[in-house]
Amino acid sequence: MVAPGKHFVVVVMVLVIATISNSVSADPDMLQDVCVADLNNAVKMNGFACKASFSASDFFFAGLAKPQPVNNTLGSIVTFADVMQIPGLNTLGVAMARLDFAPGSLNQPHTHPRATEMLFVLYGELVAGFITTDNVLVSRTIKQGDIFTFPRGLVHFQINNGKGPAAAIAGFNSQYPGRQNIATALFAATPQVSDSVLSKAFQISYQEVDAIKSKLAGES
Repeated sequence: MVAPGKHFVVVVMVLVIATISNSVSADPDMLQDVCVADLNNAVKMNGFACKASFSASDFFFAGLAKPQPVNNTLGSIVTFADVMQIPGLNTLGVAMARLDFAPGSLNQPHTHPRATEMLFVLYGELVAGFITTDNVLVSRTIKQGDIFTFPRGLVHFQINNGKGPAAAIAGFNSQYPGRQNIATALFAATPQVSDSVLSKAFQISYQEVDAIKSKLAGES
């Protein structure tokens, strides 16, 4: 585990990431001190309508403090701290997440359509990588204290090839970066992408397409 002093370093690094990210925010500039998101408002806009009143709890979230239990087939879990968990982030252009990895686990290939990501390793060792639009893989091993950056919108992943657990903190330059898992998007969409499209795209049989769809059913 990480010593208390190193936790302080992590906090400082995350604050630096958030500050830098905010200077190049992917979200519209704010026009007032605060605009705490009214998540129940039926009005749809680019962001969220502002609540008439707010409190300190709208700016607080304790969900990243501890490792989260992992009980899925991939062995990893991502806990977001975005505008959906912290309504006070509305219009501020930043968000965070915690990633917890069991030994041998994968944070599957995915994209964040609205944000660049900076990943800071809390402990353990990960292989992190992204793929450019020219299909070039950019990847390296990152360890405790290391940072790796994933450009906005590009497919990326992390895998824990070690025998012990790993964890990381991510910073985003959007209040709501979004996440699209590539496999789930293609094979578990509603309504379904046709077997003919997937068969031709991946050069696999209809039977293989159906097998993958059945494994990913319910993950959309």
